[in-house]
Amino acid sequence: MYNDTRESSRTASHTHRRWVLSVLAAAMAVAISAPAAAEAEFTPIFDGESLDGWIGMEEVWRVEDGHIIGETTDEEPLEQNTFLIWDEGEADDFELRFRYRIDTPWANSGVQVRSVHEGDYVVAGPQPDIATDDWITGIHYEERGRGIMARRGERTVVSEDGEMETERFADEDELGEHIHDDDWNEYRVVAQGDTITTIINGETMNEVVDHSPEARRSGIIAFQLHTGDPMKIRFADVELKRLPLEDKRKVVFVAGEPSHGYGNHAHRAGCILLADLLNENTDDVLATVYTGGWPADPTAFDNADAVVLFSNGGPGHMILPHMDEFEEVMERGVGLGALHFAVEVPPGDAGDRFVQWIGGYFETHWSVNPFWTAEIDEIPEHEVTEGVEPFEMYDEWYYHMRFSEHTDNLQPIFSDLPPEETLDREDGPHSNNPHVREAVLEREEPQHVMWLYERSEMPGRGFGMTGGHYHWNWGHPSLRTAVLNAIVWIAGAEVPEGGVPTPVLTMEDFEVNLDYDVPDDFDRDEWKQRIEEWQADHP
Repeated sequence: MYNDTRESSRTASHTHRRWVLSVLAAAMAVAISAPAAAEAEFTPIFDGESLDGWIGMEEVWRVEDGHIIGETTDEEPLEQNTFLIWDEGEADDFELRFRYRIDTPWANSGVQVRSVHEGDYVVAGPQPDIATDDWITGIHYEERGRGIMARRGERTVVSEDGEMETERFADEDELGEHIHDDDWNEYRVVAQGDTITTIINGETMNEVVDHSPEARRSGIIAFQLHTGDPMKIRFADVELKRLPLEDKRKVVFVAGEPSHGYGNHAHRAGCILLADLLNENTDDVLATVYTGGWPADPTAFDNADAVVLFSNGGPGHMILPHMDEFEEVMERGVGLGALHFAVEVPPGDAGDRFVQWIGGYFETHWSVNPFWTAEIDEIPEHEVTEGVEPFEMYDEWYYHMRFSEHTDNLQPIFSDLPPEETLDREDGPHSNNPHVREAVLEREEPQHVMWLYERSEMPGRGFGMTGGHYHWNWGHPSLRTAVLNAIVWIAGAEVPEGGVPTPVLTMEDFEVNLDYDVPDDFDRDEWKQRIEEWQADHP
């Protein structure tokens, strides 16, 4: 929060042109109110009773009378600005609303949006401001960044090269008259695309349109307490509404809990890797990741165009307690992808729904999960196979899925006839059964280990990919390109010609965000060499 109250800052902070544009103000008001009316209801992200879902310094944050209280004292002054962070997810395009009241003669606060937690409850990023200083409340300030971006009554446009141009649409003092010094105020922040708008008590205070590389399209929400004199501020009725992305497709990755040891079933690391590749190498996809199992964020899927699950499966699948609520997500036409163990759910209701949603699933006593080298010799012609070449790979390739009867809606992507030794194990729920022996050993039917599905009974698309046991296998360009293309496809975006481009990745790129320590018997050099060879063959 900006803390310089010198009168000269009124003119020194901006050198851009300012003039009153009443037409602009009216246009902005329409732009803010129109999309909000068309969206779903707001969702509370503060329960009014506890700080569940929020993290911050316990010494200065508490809940009292149904309000979030932030309070500092002379006895324990802050050494640096500190923040109460909503810890259940990041917000991209949204409307946030809350009420606030200042209980002390002096206060300096604000709300962070699309920001980043730098550790120790220190946050950097855009901050619509709150303070007792009469000119500060309602300005747009970038904490630990570019400083004041817009004062009350200003619209600032930041170009791609970082140059700011500001124009005035209303008088800042007149807007200040709508702010209550000793009473509750309703605060709204709307973030849509490159634009963040601040609204207090129904009055548009400013608008910042940021096209620069420094702008973030997604980030955390947090409330601030500033260093300085003792202060006390209250926040209440904190609610969030996610807005559909107008210029991108939204992909939500859900990573299951740690499992299977170092580099195996690396749900968190794999999801972060794939999401980063999409965000860095596509223009029309925005990906976000929830880790540790099913999202606590009640708004997680509200503006999603696709969801990708990478987790343990079977009777412990993270989706099972949420099937009915997720059915509503699927009915909206949201795409769904499932990686490796996440393709397995129990037969019956869960299995039937997966057949509807992604076209197939791993069914116990029907499907099997051996380790083997799949030789993907033929690549079908499809936009998802753009940039994908034949390859072979050793992995835990599940096969003999229970597929939909709507075969015209199903498009196999990776297929191979497994070798006989994959069926050497005794019969069991995952190991072997008469049905798979007939299909593979007698009828010699190629088995599909990655497939696409155009839903037949509801809108939307799905895909499944049964490999992915080894995290290092994402080092193969054909595998990761096919999966990235499939994610773009189920989100309803256009797959780029040649597939989603990705840079050459090194072993170091795969050694981050893993959940386990490196075991003594891990052969790093072998995997490093394999990744380098894969990429040399497929630049």
